[in-house]
Amino acid sequence: MENVTIIPVNPLMIFPFAFLLLSIAVIPLINKHWWDKNYPIPSFGFGIIVVIYYFFFLKNIPRMVHIGFEYISFISLIGSLFVVAGGIHINIRGRATPHANVIMLLIGAIVSNFLGTTGASMILIRPYLKVNKYRLTSYHVVFFIFIVSNIGGALTPIGDPPLFLGYLKGVPFFWVIGKVWHIWALTIGLVLTVFYFIDHHFYKKVKEKLREEVEAKGEEPHVSGLHNVLFLIAILGAVFINEPKLLREIIMIAAAIGSYFTTKKEIHERNEFNFIPIKEVAILFVGIFATMVPCLDWLQLNAEKIGIRTPGQFFWGTGILSGILDNAPTYLNFLSASFGLQNLQLDNHIHMKIFLEHHWKYIQAISVAAVFFGATTYIGNGPNFMVKSIADQAGAHCPSFFGYIIKYSFPILVPIFAFIWLLFFRFN
Repeated sequence: MENVTIIPVNPLMIFPFAFLLLSIAVIPLINKHWWDKNYPIPSFGFGIIVVIYYFFFLKNIPRMVHIGFEYISFISLIGSLFVVAGGIHINIRGRATPHANVIMLLIGAIVSNFLGTTGASMILIRPYLKVNKYRLTSYHVVFFIFIVSNIGGALTPIGDPPLFLGYLKGVPFFWVIGKVWHIWALTIGLVLTVFYFIDHHFYKKVKEKLREEVEAKGEEPHVSGLHNVLFLIAILGAVFINEPKLLREIIMIAAAIGSYFTTKKEIHERNEFNFIPIKEVAILFVGIFATMVPCLDWLQLNAEKIGIRTPGQFFWGTGILSGILDNAPTYLNFLSASFGLQNLQLDNHIHMKIFLEHHWKYIQAISVAAVFFGATTYIGNGPNFMVKSIADQAGAHCPSFFGYIIKYSFPILVPIFAFIWLLFFRFN
Protein backbone atom coordinates (compact mmCIF):
# COMPACT_ATOMS: atom_id res chain seq x y z
CA MET A 1 0.00 0.00 0.00
CA GLU A 2 1.73 3.14 -1.16
CA ASN A 3 1.57 6.37 0.78
CA VAL A 4 -0.77 9.11 -0.44
CA THR A 5 -0.75 12.85 -0.03
CA ILE A 6 -3.46 14.41 2.14
CA ILE A 7 -4.58 17.82 0.89
CA PRO A 8 -6.85 20.13 2.97
CA VAL A 9 -10.46 19.79 1.83
CA ASN A 10 -13.45 22.08 1.95
CA PRO A 11 -15.53 21.02 5.02
CA LEU A 12 -18.67 21.24 2.86
CA MET A 13 -17.47 18.13 1.02
CA ILE A 14 -18.34 16.11 4.12
CA PHE A 15 -22.04 16.56 3.31
CA PRO A 16 -22.19 14.00 0.44
CA PHE A 17 -21.05 11.34 2.92
CA ALA A 18 -23.60 12.45 5.53
CA PHE A 19 -26.44 12.65 2.99
CA LEU A 20 -25.66 9.21 1.57
CA LEU A 21 -25.66 7.51 4.95
CA LEU A 22 -28.80 9.41 5.93
CA SER A 23 -30.44 8.17 2.75
CA ILE A 24 -29.50 4.59 3.58
CA ALA A 25 -30.99 4.93 7.05
CA VAL A 26 -34.17 6.91 6.36
CA ILE A 27 -35.45 6.38 2.81
CA PRO A 28 -36.18 2.63 3.23
CA LEU A 29 -38.34 3.52 6.23
CA ILE A 30 -40.28 6.13 4.26
CA ASN A 31 -40.63 4.40 0.89
CA LYS A 32 -39.10 0.93 0.76
CA HIS A 33 -40.48 0.23 -2.73
CA TRP A 34 -38.73 3.28 -4.19
CA TRP A 35 -35.49 2.46 -2.36
CA ASP A 36 -35.39 -1.15 -3.56
CA LYS A 37 -35.52 0.04 -7.18
CA ASN A 38 -33.52 3.26 -7.00
CA TYR A 39 -30.83 2.89 -4.30
CA PRO A 40 -28.03 3.18 -6.93
CA ILE A 41 -29.10 6.80 -7.58
CA PRO A 42 -27.99 8.30 -4.24
CA SER A 43 -24.93 6.03 -4.08
CA PHE A 44 -23.57 6.95 -7.51
CA GLY A 45 -24.91 10.51 -7.33
CA PHE A 46 -23.21 11.52 -4.09
CA GLY A 47 -20.11 9.50 -4.96
CA ILE A 48 -19.54 11.22 -8.31
CA ILE A 49 -19.67 14.63 -6.61
CA VAL A 50 -16.64 13.74 -4.51
CA VAL A 51 -14.79 12.10 -7.41
CA ILE A 52 -15.22 15.24 -9.53
CA TYR A 53 -14.04 17.41 -6.62
CA TYR A 54 -10.83 15.39 -6.16
CA PHE A 55 -10.14 15.04 -9.87
CA PHE A 56 -10.79 18.58 -11.09
CA PHE A 57 -10.65 20.88 -8.05
CA LEU A 58 -8.10 19.35 -5.66
CA LYS A 59 -6.31 17.63 -8.55
CA ASN A 60 -5.51 14.78 -6.16
CA ILE A 61 -6.28 11.88 -8.46
CA PRO A 62 -3.93 9.41 -6.65
CA ARG A 63 -6.06 9.77 -3.51
CA MET A 64 -9.17 8.49 -5.28
CA VAL A 65 -7.23 5.76 -7.09
CA HIS A 66 -5.91 4.61 -3.72
CA ILE A 67 -9.41 4.39 -2.21
CA GLY A 68 -10.57 2.61 -5.36
CA PHE A 69 -8.09 -0.21 -4.75
CA GLU A 70 -9.27 -0.44 -1.14
CA TYR A 71 -12.87 -0.79 -2.34
CA ILE A 72 -11.89 -3.60 -4.70
CA SER A 73 -10.17 -5.43 -1.83
CA PHE A 74 -13.15 -4.89 0.46
CA ILE A 75 -15.86 -6.08 -1.91
CA SER A 76 -13.75 -9.00 -3.16
CA LEU A 77 -13.55 -10.42 0.37
CA ILE A 78 -17.18 -9.75 1.29
CA GLY A 79 -18.49 -10.99 -2.06
CA SER A 80 -16.41 -14.14 -2.24
CA LEU A 81 -17.38 -15.17 1.29
CA PHE A 82 -21.03 -14.52 0.47
CA VAL A 83 -20.91 -16.74 -2.63
CA VAL A 84 -19.02 -19.58 -0.97
CA ALA A 85 -21.36 -19.50 2.05
CA GLY A 86 -24.31 -19.75 -0.32
CA GLY A 87 -22.97 -23.09 -1.55
CA ILE A 88 -22.99 -24.74 1.89
CA HIS A 89 -26.29 -26.05 3.24
CA ILE A 90 -26.68 -27.31 6.81
CA ASN A 91 -29.71 -29.29 7.95
CA ILE A 92 -30.17 -29.88 11.68
CA ARG A 93 -32.77 -32.17 13.25
CA GLY A 94 -34.19 -31.99 16.76
CA ARG A 95 -35.66 -29.51 19.18
CA ALA A 96 -33.92 -26.28 20.04
CA THR A 97 -33.51 -26.19 23.81
CA PRO A 98 -32.01 -23.09 25.47
CA HIS A 99 -28.75 -24.98 25.94
CA ALA A 100 -28.69 -26.01 22.29
CA ASN A 101 -29.38 -22.46 21.14
CA VAL A 102 -26.56 -21.09 23.30
CA ILE A 103 -24.14 -23.64 21.86
CA MET A 104 -25.30 -22.86 18.32
CA LEU A 105 -24.87 -19.11 18.80
CA LEU A 106 -21.44 -19.60 20.40
CA ILE A 107 -20.35 -21.73 17.45
CA GLY A 108 -21.66 -19.01 15.15
CA ALA A 109 -19.64 -16.39 17.03
CA ILE A 110 -16.45 -18.40 16.57
CA VAL A 111 -17.16 -19.30 12.94
CA SER A 112 -17.85 -15.65 12.06
CA ASN A 113 -14.14 -14.95 12.50
CA PHE A 114 -13.31 -17.40 9.70
CA LEU A 115 -16.26 -16.90 7.36
CA GLY A 116 -16.92 -13.28 8.17
CA THR A 117 -20.13 -12.15 9.85
CA THR A 118 -21.79 -12.20 6.43
CA GLY A 119 -20.71 -15.75 5.58
CA ALA A 120 -21.50 -17.17 9.03
CA SER A 121 -24.89 -15.46 9.10
CA MET A 122 -25.88 -16.76 5.68
CA ILE A 123 -24.82 -20.33 6.47
CA LEU A 124 -26.29 -20.60 9.97
CA ILE A 125 -29.45 -18.49 9.97
CA ARG A 126 -31.62 -21.02 8.12
CA PRO A 127 -30.78 -24.09 10.25
CA TYR A 128 -31.07 -21.91 13.37
CA LEU A 129 -34.54 -20.75 12.35
CA LYS A 130 -35.59 -24.29 11.39
CA VAL A 131 -34.79 -25.91 14.76
CA ASN A 132 -36.59 -23.06 16.53
CA LYS A 133 -39.55 -23.01 14.17
CA TYR A 134 -42.04 -24.48 16.63
CA ARG A 135 -41.44 -21.58 19.04
CA LEU A 136 -39.76 -18.96 16.85
CA THR A 137 -40.04 -15.39 18.13
CA SER A 138 -38.35 -12.10 17.37
CA TYR A 139 -35.78 -12.35 20.17
CA HIS A 140 -34.28 -15.47 18.54
CA VAL A 141 -33.47 -13.40 15.45
CA VAL A 142 -32.31 -10.35 17.39
CA PHE A 143 -29.77 -12.30 19.45
CA PHE A 144 -28.55 -14.06 16.31
CA ILE A 145 -27.85 -10.60 14.85
CA PHE A 146 -26.20 -9.52 18.10
CA ILE A 147 -23.82 -12.46 18.32
CA VAL A 148 -23.26 -14.07 14.90
CA SER A 149 -23.79 -11.07 12.62
CA ASN A 150 -21.77 -8.63 14.73
CA ILE A 151 -20.05 -9.18 18.09
CA GLY A 152 -18.72 -12.62 17.21
CA GLY A 153 -16.58 -11.32 14.35
CA ALA A 154 -14.34 -9.10 16.45
CA LEU A 155 -11.23 -11.28 16.48
CA THR A 156 -9.91 -11.24 12.90
CA PRO A 157 -9.89 -8.93 9.87
CA ILE A 158 -11.99 -11.56 8.11
CA GLY A 159 -14.61 -11.35 10.84
CA ASP A 160 -16.09 -7.91 10.22
CA PRO A 161 -15.65 -5.24 7.50
CA PRO A 162 -14.18 -2.54 9.81
CA LEU A 163 -11.35 -4.82 10.88
CA PHE A 164 -10.56 -5.74 7.30
CA LEU A 165 -10.33 -2.04 6.45
CA GLY A 166 -7.90 -1.70 9.35
CA TYR A 167 -5.88 -4.57 7.94
CA LEU A 168 -5.77 -2.81 4.58
CA LYS A 169 -4.47 0.27 6.38
CA GLY A 170 -1.62 -1.71 7.93
CA VAL A 171 -2.92 -3.20 11.22
CA PRO A 172 -1.27 -6.68 11.39
CA PHE A 173 -3.63 -9.61 10.86
CA PHE A 174 -3.19 -11.22 14.31
CA TRP A 175 -2.88 -7.95 16.23
CA VAL A 176 -6.62 -7.70 16.86
CA ILE A 177 -7.10 -11.14 18.41
CA GLY A 178 -4.11 -10.55 20.69
CA LYS A 179 -5.56 -7.32 22.05
CA VAL A 180 -9.28 -8.08 21.96
CA TRP A 181 -9.86 -11.78 22.77
CA HIS A 182 -10.55 -11.21 26.49
CA ILE A 183 -13.00 -8.37 25.78
CA TRP A 184 -14.67 -10.54 23.12
CA ALA A 185 -15.00 -13.53 25.47
CA LEU A 186 -16.50 -11.46 28.29
CA THR A 187 -18.99 -9.70 26.01
CA ILE A 188 -20.08 -12.91 24.27
CA GLY A 189 -20.50 -14.54 27.68
CA LEU A 190 -22.67 -11.71 29.00
CA VAL A 191 -24.92 -11.54 25.92
CA LEU A 192 -25.34 -15.33 25.83
CA THR A 193 -26.22 -15.35 29.52
CA VAL A 194 -29.01 -12.83 28.95
CA PHE A 195 -30.22 -14.84 25.98
CA TYR A 196 -30.26 -18.08 27.96
CA PHE A 197 -32.52 -16.69 30.69
CA ILE A 198 -34.91 -15.16 28.15
CA ASP A 199 -34.97 -18.34 26.05
CA HIS A 200 -35.41 -20.56 29.11
CA HIS A 201 -38.36 -18.44 30.26
CA PHE A 202 -40.23 -18.83 26.99
CA TYR A 203 -39.16 -22.44 26.48
CA LYS A 204 -40.99 -23.48 29.64
CA LYS A 205 -44.22 -22.16 28.14
CA VAL A 206 -44.07 -24.58 25.22
CA LYS A 207 -46.01 -27.74 25.95
CA GLU A 208 -43.91 -30.89 26.19
CA LYS A 209 -46.25 -32.68 23.79
CA LEU A 210 -45.59 -30.09 21.09
CA ARG A 211 -41.84 -30.41 21.59
CA GLU A 212 -42.00 -34.18 21.24
CA GLU A 213 -44.04 -33.93 18.05
CA VAL A 214 -41.52 -31.57 16.52
CA GLU A 215 -38.62 -33.75 17.57
CA ALA A 216 -40.10 -36.74 15.79
CA LYS A 217 -40.28 -34.96 12.45
CA GLY A 218 -37.78 -33.69 9.91
CA GLU A 219 -34.96 -34.91 7.69
CA GLU A 220 -31.82 -36.55 8.93
CA PRO A 221 -29.02 -34.10 9.83
CA HIS A 222 -26.63 -33.48 6.96
CA VAL A 223 -24.33 -30.92 5.38
CA SER A 224 -24.25 -30.35 1.62
CA GLY A 225 -21.67 -28.55 -0.48
CA LEU A 226 -18.66 -29.42 1.67
CA HIS A 227 -16.34 -29.08 -1.33
CA ASN A 228 -16.76 -25.32 -0.86
CA VAL A 229 -14.49 -25.57 2.19
CA LEU A 230 -11.61 -25.78 -0.29
CA PHE A 231 -12.66 -22.48 -1.86
CA LEU A 232 -12.98 -21.00 1.63
CA ILE A 233 -9.40 -22.04 2.43
CA ALA A 234 -8.25 -20.37 -0.80
CA ILE A 235 -9.96 -17.11 0.21
CA LEU A 236 -8.47 -17.22 3.72
CA GLY A 237 -5.02 -17.86 2.31
CA ALA A 238 -5.37 -15.01 -0.17
CA VAL A 239 -5.96 -12.54 2.68
CA PHE A 240 -2.27 -12.77 3.54
CA ILE A 241 -1.09 -11.88 0.01
CA ASN A 242 -0.04 -8.25 -0.41
CA GLU A 243 2.06 -8.36 -3.58
CA PRO A 244 1.70 -8.22 -6.48
CA LYS A 245 -1.22 -5.81 -6.41
CA LEU A 246 -4.67 -7.33 -7.00
CA LEU A 247 -3.42 -10.94 -6.89
CA ARG A 248 -5.24 -11.38 -3.57
CA GLU A 249 -8.49 -10.12 -5.09
CA ILE A 250 -8.11 -12.25 -8.24
CA ILE A 251 -7.76 -15.39 -6.12
CA MET A 252 -10.84 -14.47 -4.07
CA ILE A 253 -12.95 -13.81 -7.16
CA ALA A 254 -11.73 -17.01 -8.81
CA ALA A 255 -12.67 -18.99 -5.68
CA ALA A 256 -16.15 -17.44 -5.74
CA ILE A 257 -16.63 -18.31 -9.41
CA GLY A 258 -15.38 -21.85 -8.84
CA SER A 259 -17.71 -22.28 -5.89
CA TYR A 260 -20.76 -20.99 -7.74
CA PHE A 261 -20.35 -23.19 -10.81
CA THR A 262 -19.43 -26.36 -8.93
CA THR A 263 -22.28 -26.14 -6.42
CA LYS A 264 -25.40 -28.11 -7.27
CA LYS A 265 -28.45 -26.07 -8.15
CA GLU A 266 -30.52 -27.79 -5.46
CA ILE A 267 -28.16 -26.53 -2.76
CA HIS A 268 -28.54 -22.94 -3.93
CA GLU A 269 -32.29 -23.46 -4.04
CA ARG A 270 -32.38 -24.81 -0.48
CA ASN A 271 -30.41 -21.78 0.67
CA GLU A 272 -32.62 -19.51 -1.46
CA PHE A 273 -29.36 -18.09 -2.78
CA ASN A 274 -29.32 -15.08 -5.12
CA PHE A 275 -27.04 -12.12 -5.77
CA ILE A 276 -29.48 -9.40 -4.71
CA PRO A 277 -28.00 -8.82 -1.20
CA ILE A 278 -24.38 -8.60 -2.37
CA LYS A 279 -25.37 -6.47 -5.35
CA GLU A 280 -26.92 -3.92 -2.99
CA VAL A 281 -23.86 -3.95 -0.72
CA ALA A 282 -21.50 -3.51 -3.69
CA ILE A 283 -23.42 -0.55 -5.13
CA LEU A 284 -23.95 1.23 -1.82
CA PHE A 285 -20.32 0.85 -0.78
CA VAL A 286 -19.09 2.39 -4.04
CA GLY A 287 -20.75 5.58 -2.86
CA ILE A 288 -19.66 5.14 0.74
CA PHE A 289 -16.00 4.61 -0.13
CA ALA A 290 -15.96 7.63 -2.44
CA THR A 291 -17.83 10.05 -0.17
CA MET A 292 -15.92 9.13 2.98
CA VAL A 293 -12.57 10.31 1.54
CA PRO A 294 -13.11 14.01 2.42
CA CYS A 295 -14.17 12.96 5.92
CA LEU A 296 -11.03 10.88 6.39
CA ASP A 297 -8.79 13.65 5.11
CA TRP A 298 -10.49 16.35 7.19
CA LEU A 299 -10.28 14.25 10.36
CA GLN A 300 -6.60 13.54 9.87
CA LEU A 301 -5.85 17.24 9.49
CA ASN A 302 -8.25 18.52 12.17
CA ALA A 303 -8.35 15.79 14.81
CA GLU A 304 -7.64 18.14 17.71
CA LYS A 305 -10.69 20.26 16.93
CA ILE A 306 -13.32 17.55 17.49
CA GLY A 307 -12.71 17.33 21.26
CA ILE A 308 -12.36 13.54 21.45
CA ARG A 309 -9.02 12.60 22.94
CA THR A 310 -9.11 9.55 25.22
CA PRO A 311 -9.59 5.89 24.20
CA GLY A 312 -12.82 5.87 26.22
CA GLN A 313 -14.20 8.80 24.25
CA PHE A 314 -13.20 7.10 21.01
CA PHE A 315 -15.01 3.97 22.20
CA TRP A 316 -18.32 5.81 22.60
CA GLY A 317 -17.86 8.05 19.57
CA THR A 318 -17.05 5.14 17.27
CA GLY A 319 -19.78 3.01 18.81
CA ILE A 320 -22.63 5.50 18.57
CA LEU A 321 -21.91 6.35 14.93
CA SER A 322 -21.37 2.67 14.06
CA GLY A 323 -24.92 1.95 15.18
CA ILE A 324 -26.56 4.99 13.63
CA LEU A 325 -24.65 4.96 10.35
CA ASP A 326 -22.38 2.13 9.20
CA ASN A 327 -19.53 0.62 11.19
CA ALA A 328 -16.98 0.24 8.36
CA PRO A 329 -16.59 3.91 7.35
CA THR A 330 -17.08 4.99 10.98
CA TYR A 331 -14.10 2.83 11.95
CA LEU A 332 -11.92 4.51 9.34
CA ASN A 333 -13.07 7.99 10.31
CA PHE A 334 -12.18 7.56 13.97
CA LEU A 335 -8.99 5.68 13.20
CA SER A 336 -7.96 8.65 11.07
CA ALA A 337 -8.86 11.02 13.90
CA SER A 338 -6.81 9.04 16.42
CA PHE A 339 -3.77 9.20 14.14
CA GLY A 340 -4.29 12.92 13.65
CA LEU A 341 -4.24 13.49 17.40
CA GLN A 342 -0.68 12.17 17.45
CA ASN A 343 0.29 14.14 14.33
CA LEU A 344 0.58 10.88 12.40
CA GLN A 345 -0.81 9.87 9.02
CA LEU A 346 -2.92 6.74 8.66
CA ASP A 347 -1.63 5.76 5.19
CA ASN A 348 2.01 5.72 6.31
CA HIS A 349 3.56 2.39 7.30
CA ILE A 350 6.16 3.95 9.58
CA HIS A 351 3.47 5.98 11.36
CA MET A 352 1.40 2.81 11.80
CA LYS A 353 4.29 1.06 13.54
CA ILE A 354 4.74 4.03 15.86
CA PHE A 355 1.02 4.13 16.63
CA LEU A 356 0.78 0.40 17.37
CA GLU A 357 3.74 0.63 19.73
CA HIS A 358 2.76 3.73 21.71
CA HIS A 359 -0.96 4.40 21.14
CA TRP A 360 -2.49 0.93 20.57
CA LYS A 361 -5.25 1.52 23.13
CA TYR A 362 -7.01 3.76 20.60
CA ILE A 363 -7.14 1.03 17.96
CA GLN A 364 -8.34 -1.45 20.57
CA ALA A 365 -11.20 0.85 21.61
CA ILE A 366 -12.14 1.74 18.03
CA SER A 367 -12.04 -1.90 16.86
CA VAL A 368 -14.20 -3.18 19.71
CA ALA A 369 -16.73 -0.36 19.40
CA ALA A 370 -17.08 -0.55 15.62
CA VAL A 371 -17.81 -4.28 15.66
CA PHE A 372 -19.89 -4.44 18.84
CA PHE A 373 -22.10 -1.40 18.22
CA GLY A 374 -22.87 -2.54 14.69
CA ALA A 375 -25.39 -4.79 16.45
CA THR A 376 -27.40 -1.91 17.94
CA THR A 377 -29.49 -1.19 14.80
CA TYR A 378 -30.46 -2.93 11.59
CA ILE A 379 -28.24 -0.56 9.61
CA GLY A 380 -25.14 -0.96 11.78
CA ASN A 381 -23.71 -3.83 9.74
CA GLY A 382 -24.38 -5.40 6.35
CA PRO A 383 -25.68 -8.84 7.46
CA ASN A 384 -28.29 -7.38 9.83
CA PHE A 385 -30.87 -6.56 7.20
CA MET A 386 -30.18 -9.77 5.28
CA VAL A 387 -30.85 -11.85 8.40
CA LYS A 388 -34.02 -9.86 9.11
CA SER A 389 -35.29 -10.45 5.58
CA ILE A 390 -34.73 -14.21 5.77
CA ALA A 391 -36.33 -14.37 9.23
CA ASP A 392 -39.38 -12.40 8.13
CA GLN A 393 -39.96 -14.94 5.36
CA ALA A 394 -39.70 -17.71 7.96
CA GLY A 395 -42.46 -16.07 10.03
CA ALA A 396 -40.35 -14.69 12.87
CA HIS A 397 -42.12 -11.29 12.86
CA CYS A 398 -38.97 -9.28 13.53
CA PRO A 399 -39.29 -5.98 15.40
CA SER A 400 -39.45 -2.70 13.50
CA PHE A 401 -36.40 -0.46 13.13
CA PHE A 402 -37.16 1.48 16.31
CA GLY A 403 -38.67 -1.54 18.08
CA TYR A 404 -35.34 -3.32 17.66
CA ILE A 405 -33.56 -0.44 19.41
CA ILE A 406 -36.08 0.28 22.17
CA LYS A 407 -36.94 -3.30 23.10
CA TYR A 408 -33.58 -5.00 22.65
CA SER A 409 -30.52 -2.86 21.91
CA PHE A 410 -31.02 -0.17 24.53
CA PRO A 411 -31.97 -2.36 27.51
CA ILE A 412 -29.60 -5.26 26.72
CA LEU A 413 -26.56 -4.13 24.72
CA VAL A 414 -26.03 -0.60 26.04
CA PRO A 415 -25.59 -1.69 29.71
CA ILE A 416 -23.20 -4.46 28.65
CA PHE A 417 -21.17 -2.07 26.48
CA ALA A 418 -21.11 0.49 29.31
CA PHE A 419 -19.65 -2.21 31.57
CA ILE A 420 -17.01 -3.02 28.95
CA TRP A 421 -16.13 0.68 28.73
CA LEU A 422 -15.88 0.98 32.50
CA LEU A 423 -13.72 -2.11 32.79
CA PHE A 424 -11.31 -1.60 29.88
CA PHE A 425 -11.38 2.03 28.68
CA ARG A 426 -12.66 4.40 31.37
CA PHE A 427 -9.43 4.65 33.34
CA ASN A 428 -6.89 4.56 30.51
